[in-house]
Amino acid sequence: MISIDFSNAIALGILLFLIPILCVWLFHRKQKDKDLTLDPKFIWFCSICTYTYINTKEEVISVCPRCGCYNKREVTSSG
Repeated sequence: MISIDFSNAIALGILLFLIPILCVWLFHRKQKDKDLTLDPKFIWFCSICTYTYINTKEEVISVCPRCGCYNKREVTSSG
């Protein structure tokens, strides 16, 4: 019979419990990262402080979070 110290048994039990949880977490994290996309219409560029930021509201005017300046979305017409 294999003799094992009590503290080693606890450590082994915790390790055998945490490894599957870690594997599942990493798998789901990779799947979640694949689904993330950023639409270019949500990326704003401040004309005053040149800060690039994200605003998910579909508005024509946005306020820069860094300097507070108003930025207007340039509407491009395809034709």
